Amino acid sequence: MPADRRELGSNPQASVFDKQQNSAVRSPMPFPGPLPSKLLPYIRQSTSWHQILLLILTVVVFLIEVVPLELQRRIVNDAVKHRAFNLIIVLCAVYAGVALVHGLLKLALNVYRGWVAEYVTRDLRKRVRELEAGGDPNPMSEERGIEISMIVAESEPIGLFVAGALSEPLLQGGILATVLAYMVHIDPWMTLIAAAIFVPQFAFVPLMQSAINRRTKSGISILRTLSASLADPKRAMEDNLEKDESRIDKLFRLSMGVFKLKYAMNFLMNYGTHLQVIAALLYGGYLVLKSDLEIGGVVAFISGVSRLTDPWGDLVNYFRDLSLAHVKYHLLATTTNQIAERHGTNGNGAAAEKPRGVDETEKMGQARS
Repeated sequence: MPADRRELGSNPQASVFDKQQNSAVRSPMPFPGPLPSKLLPYIRQSTSWHQILLLILTVVVFLIEVVPLELQRRIVNDAVKHRAFNLIIVLCAVYAGVALVHGLLKLALNVYRGWVAEYVTRDLRKRVRELEAGGDPNPMSEERGIEISMIVAESEPIGLFVAGALSEPLLQGGILATVLAYMVHIDPWMTLIAAAIFVPQFAFVPLMQSAINRRTKSGISILRTLSASLADPKRAMEDNLEKDESRIDKLFRLSMGVFKLKYAMNFLMNYGTHLQVIAALLYGGYLVLKSDLEIGGVVAFISGVSRLTDPWGDLVNYFRDLSLAHVKYHLLATTTNQIAERHGTNGNGAAAEKPRGVDETEKMGQARS
């Protein structure tokens, strides 16, 4: 070849770039440390101080919750009994101030929770992404599909739960306790009647929630299998298309089952609340007619029953999310650590066996589900 042709085709900068690229490929990225196998240690590891601040803010929020109930009672009683409009104006102004402070505190609590949720979601996504970048450049399609599913779909629900993992039950339980204590203060027997109507929910809510959890867990396994299938073009060209359609149909049935159970449970809980209000009106009206209770007490009691609905529903949602978050986090942590081990490290440089094939990954996914 002529010398001028060789000089024309030579590119020193390109050869230097190729050497740098090859050396970069030969030096894999460090793997992130292994995730704790349980959700609570991960919460303590990633958000310990934030959880303490959230708890402090939560206590302040639920302690203020009962103040508007007492203000309602006093405003109605003063209007009926004393007919002192100046006092009503003062109480209404206090009510407006308390409502403003309470609303601003809840706003701050919710925004702070949102920040913690996004912080945890970002942490989990970065861990999985670093695992993928530092691993085998040609991973199994099933493995790649699972990683995509963990980054896109599975990290966010865990982050949302971690944000309220400690503060949410404290907030809703605190509201229930303070409102119930105030209702007992108004009239113990009326509170007992309302509580008796409430008891059946302790029977049907756990049963229906358990059925929802089973369907959700099955749905996660199916979504992972679909992600793995979509990441493998060879499997898409084979008879696996029919299997994927069957999985999609099964996922549809599971989701519809969750919707039916969830909204049926909400219907029964809301109907129970209406029965409690009816009982309060019947018994409270009887006491008012006998002059054993002022009308403001009935109004405050009915308002208290309404205020119990939201925290009880939120507690039910919390325990549903708790069980689901444990399942989702366990699947994500186990899968992440197992993939790291198969890539050749478990977070401290220990060697591990590389994946042997498609069948092994499918069996591992079936065992987790």
